[in-house]
Formats: sequence, C-alpha cells, structure tokens
Amino acid sequence: MASKVPTTMRAAVIDSFGGPEVLKLGTVPVPELDPEEVLIAVHTAGVGSWDADIRGGWWPQGSPRFPVILGTDGSGNVAAVGSRVRRFKVADKVYSYSWLNPKGGFYAEYVAVNSEKVARIPKRLDLRKAGAIPTTAFTALQGVDDALQIKRGESVIIHGASGGVGTLAVQFAKLRGARVLATASGADGKALVRRLGADWAVDGKQEDIVAAARRFAPEGIDAVLAFAGGNALEECIHTLRRGGRVAYPNGVEPGPEEQRTITIKTYDAIPGVREFERLNRAVDAARLKVPIAAAYPLAQAAKAHQRLAKGHVLGKVVVKVR
Repeated sequence: MASKVPTTMRAAVIDSFGGPEVLKLGTVPVPELDPEEVLIAVHTAGVGSWDADIRGGWWPQGSPRFPVILGTDGSGNVAAVGSRVRRFKVADKVYSYSWLNPKGGFYAEYVAVNSEKVARIPKRLDLRKAGAIPTTAFTALQGVDDALQIKRGESVIIHGASGGVGTLAVQFAKLRGARVLATASGADGKALVRRLGADWAVDGKQEDIVAAARRFAPEGIDAVLAFAGGNALEECIHTLRRGGRVAYPNGVEPGPEEQRTITIKTYDAIPGVREFERLNRAVDAARLKVPIAAAYPLAQAAKAHQRLAKGHVLGKVVVKVR
C-alpha cells in the first residue's frame, strides 16, 4: 500500500565526523520498506544535542557506515506501509522516535521506521510542533512518570527547564499536580518557563538555587529532574529532603555523585505503541505548548547545528523538510 514514492530523495548527510560543516545536502536512495515498517514523507525533523554529538564523532555502538543521515525524530505523512502493518494507512499524519534508526534518520525527505515507533500525531499539535517533540517528550514524560513517579503536591526542581526537554517536563510535572521550581537560562528563559506553568524560576548560572529552593520548599525538595549536569545540578541535589530522589536521562554529564540519603536514577526514553498512547493522552491533557527556538530548511541543516552550538536555545531547533 503506497502513494507515489520516488526512488531517490534529498537528505542532509555526513560522510565523515566533524563540525557542522560536514552536514551536506545530498541525493540518496529512498529506503526500501520491510513488512513491519512505515515509510514517512518527512515534514519536520527534530534537532538535538545528541545529533551534534554523533556528528562530532560519538557513535554509541558498533561502527558507522557512511554516509550517515542524522535525526532521531520527526513528523510527516505516511507514504507507504509494509505488508504486515495494519495500524496506519497512506496519508495518515504521524510522528516518530527511533534512536539510531537502521535505515537512516529524519534529516531526509523519507524515513523508514518500525511501525511500533510511529503514532498518529496528537489532536492538539500540527505537523511542525509534533515533529519537534518525540524524543524530548518521551524523555520528559518518562522522567516525570516512570523515573520519579511524581505525585500530586510534591515539590520538584526541573533543572535545565528552558531547553527542548525541560520546557515539556515543566508542563508534564504540572499536569501530575507537582509544584515546580524551574532552573532556566537567562531572564527570557525564566519568563518562558513561568509562561509554561512553573510556579517559580531561577537562573541556574546567576542566582542562588539553594536559597530559592529553601524559600520554595522549606522542608526540602521532593525530587529533581535534571537535563543538565555540573555544579548547578549538585546545588539542586543539596536542596533535597532526606529520602528525596533525582533522575536524569543518560547523556547528561557530568552526572551527580552517589549519596546515601537520596535515590539517583538514570534512564533512557523508550518508544512503543503503549508509550505513544500515554504520550498522546498527556499532550492533550496538558494542552502542551511546544516552543520552537529556530527552524531551518533541510539544505541548511548545518546552520541548525551551528545554532545549537551557540547555546541559549529556548525550546527546540527543527529542520523543515517539507
């Protein structure tokens, strides 16, 4: 079952590791479809720090086969479905998260993804915003729900709240009934997280996190969800009550030191049919807002990575494919 699909496509590829300049627009074959896969005509691709890490030479398993197409997530319309796929049909609006996707990433006009890592986009989101969030939304929601199991009324620090993951985590923590103290970057970052629902915000680089937390929760903070490491994270941990807990996704460095009186968990975002169903419910229930920091056409994917490298990204950078 397929719409008219070409044999070749445009993609932003790397032929070697290096700086943003190694990302070049090229023409490559459209990936062939296995029975369990969905072919997506990509509309928007998310751009994450992990993409820049891979481009720069970090390869988490095995050896790469160049050319490599980056991109762990995105959105688009279904262009074809494999013979065993029943949940989707051509033209469905979908979004997807697939880490190190075997047939190439989302910086391309088409991507072939296992159907269990694909879902129809939430009703509240358009393709652009849906394409920005699969990786970050799973990371945020699973941090709140699974790693920390946030309960109504608990006090939570979202550390690194003004970035792509943090802006969503603030909203999901509020959805679960938490009181949220957000650490953000700059006055504009603080203003953004307050608009997204944080009860209070502090500039993690310029202000005293410990003093702010003591005013916010005099008996101690219940939990910290961290999307940045280093000294500011250690300050956040100092605010925890005895028995408090910390969670952060793998890749946050430097991570905190182990301590007897608190629980520290690391985790990875996991996609799946049930996980997407839960995410879609949370997106709709939270009336999720998706801040887009910058959007670049596919031919300027290198500029998207240059924007990441400058820092102070409030929300998410995306690549516009269609």
